This record gives sequence, structure tokens and C-alpha cells, in this order.
Amino acid sequence: TGMDSKLRYDIIEILAQDARRSAASIASMLGNTEEEVRREIGQMEAENIILKYSAVINEERVEDERSVHALIEVHVVPQARHGYEAIAKNICMYEEVRSCYLMSGTYDYMVLVDGRSVRDVAQFVAERLSVIEGVTGTATHFVLRKYKDNHVVIHVKNDDKRQVVTP
Repeated sequence: TGMDSKLRYDIIEILAQDARRSAASIASMLGNTEEEVRREIGQMEAENIILKYSAVINEERVEDERSVHALIEVHVVPQARHGYEAIAKNICMYEEVRSCYLMSGTYDYMVLVDGRSVRDVAQFVAERLSVIEGVTGTATHFVLRKYKDNHVVIHVKNDDKRQVVTP
């Protein structure tokens, strides 16, 4: 019904902002019963609408500095009868791949990869990603600092003490 889809949309919006929010709190915010919200969340989980709950981490505040993130542009020639799906399936099977998107524009996929070091990411690209059938080229961009991630501002600090010079 129309009400159910509105309730779903509202619940999704709230959980996207704070995945730890309780069903009771969501119900209070939306004017529904806790049972209605629990049932709707359970149904969305069963239908694979809600796939996972996660946290946004400020990695600069975590002691382990061995985590490296890269955005990799991937150029491909789609395989006959399989199109882009078979290549995407092959890319996604690797644990290092955080996200994989089919893109419009100058490259075909954007692949976000996590590794323990620059060397690990480079090795992944050379030994696993580049050799997938249909992959014709890659360009790797390493993340140097995150300023905003998943709608959360992480690091915007103005430590510049220089005097502003204006014409």
C-alpha cells in the first residue's frame, strides 16, 4: 500500500543517518507503533532491501595506520552474451573490493579497494584485477585523506595560520 511504501522510505532515511536507532525511537519519530516499525524493518531485511548495518569510522583516530584505500578506474571490453555482469561478478568476488560500480563516462567500472599497504593494493591490481578476462586497463588512485564519508564530515580543520592576502 501507499502507506507501507512511505513508512519504508521514512525508516530507510532514518537508518541511513543512524543505523543504531531503535525501532521504538523510529516509531516515536514517525508516529507508528514499535511493532509496525519492527515488522517493516524485518520485511525489508528479508527482501534484501536492507543488506547491512555499518558505522562510519574516522580512521585518522584509529591507531592502526595500515589500512590503505584506493579508487580504481577499470576499462573493459564486455564479453559476448554476458555483457558487463560477468566481469563485475569476477571483480566482486575478491575480499579487497569494498564497492564496484558500473559507470558512464571515460571508464567502465569504479572499484573501491581496501588493502593493508600501497604494495598490497598494487599487487591486487597487477595479479588479480588486471588479469580478469575482459579487463583492458586500470588506473589506480590512492585515498590520501577522507574529508567526508557516507554523508559524515570527518576532517575539516583549518590549521593554516598564514595571513590572508587580498588584492
